[in-house]
Amino acid sequence: MTLRQAQGPHAASSRSIRRFIPAVVGVLLVAFMAALPLLNLSLPGILPTPTYMPGTLALLSLCMVFAALALSYNLLLGSGGMLSFGHALYFGAGAYGLGIALEHFGVPLWPGVFIALIGGMVIALVTGAVSMRVSGIPFAMVTLAFAQAGSVLVRRNSQVTGGEEGLSLNTAQVPDFLIGVVNTRNLYWFTLVVLVVVYLVVLWVDTSRLGHLARATRENERRVRVLGLSPYRVRLIVFVIAAGLASLAGVAYMLLQSGTVPRSVSADLTITVLVMVVLGGVGFRWGAIVGGVLYTLLDQRLTVFAGSDAIAGLPDVLRIPLSEPLFLFGVLFIVVVMFLPGGIAGTLDAAVRRRRGEKVRGSLRQLDDAELAPETADAPAEVRA
Repeated sequence: MTLRQAQGPHAASSRSIRRFIPAVVGVLLVAFMAALPLLNLSLPGILPTPTYMPGTLALLSLCMVFAALALSYNLLLGSGGMLSFGHALYFGAGAYGLGIALEHFGVPLWPGVFIALIGGMVIALVTGAVSMRVSGIPFAMVTLAFAQAGSVLVRRNSQVTGGEEGLSLNTAQVPDFLIGVVNTRNLYWFTLVVLVVVYLVVLWVDTSRLGHLARATRENERRVRVLGLSPYRVRLIVFVIAAGLASLAGVAYMLLQSGTVPRSVSADLTITVLVMVVLGGVGFRWGAIVGGVLYTLLDQRLTVFAGSDAIAGLPDVLRIPLSEPLFLFGVLFIVVVMFLPGGIAGTLDAAVRRRRGEKVRGSLRQLDDAELAPETADAPAEVRA
């Protein structure tokens, strides 16, 4: 008798029900997030104002933008196993691409969004085709070189990109319902839609044949070649899709901030996104979202904490490091790596697996006891004793 036969039909039905729990939870969470601007909820110390106020909605929108960017990078690193230091190049391509399309081409918003996405994916196709010629650390260095080149182009071409001052959004080509503080609620809903779209695309890739091939290539590239498949093509497709999703997040950032700056193209932003993914848990979609949201909230709140009167009154040996948000982030990252090596999602997943393993072992022991019971009953009395 197998374990599933011993557990019976009730266990099978419970497994089928558990399969739909993540989808139901996701739908309910999206519905709650969509209704959040209509509610009067306060989280002191986390959110600056109640949830219906523009300040909190703008902060939550920024959290969702970086959650979408972290999701796209998790597709690259978690599924494809590609450590890139140039992923921000495609985020900046989406932001700058939209701004340039509206400012210099004079197109309306939605054609401008299409141009920005296509531009970001074309750049990814060209740079990815070159970067994929190597792997590992050399791959990371090549992507870093492309990001640095993109940063130089953005900073030096001030007539097109605005240079060091950044590029402002041409609001004349943007619908009125997406402009101004009074429409922060609409921008919030727009970024929520972007996050949902990015998640669904990442989910589709992960569960498709492409995702299976990407993970197989990550684990054993030689075996994939032996099967007659092309690891180069698989990685390049995943690379371009991840770049397109990052460009979509850049478009949302451009609309939310009404402009962009050269940092959105720099490798520094890529490292920030890498910290988000590691914090949430590499390879976990919901972990990337949690990491992006948590990092953005901490970035805002730690900046306020570093400039507070409580820090200003400390001795210099404590005040100087604690007044730097990057120091606090560094300490947090070290703590996560040391005590939560799998990130938030990885640690929780390991705990759930351990618990399920204990349940399975308990079921096996019960099954063994049930099979041994008849034999014991038929044995002589001295054996039973």
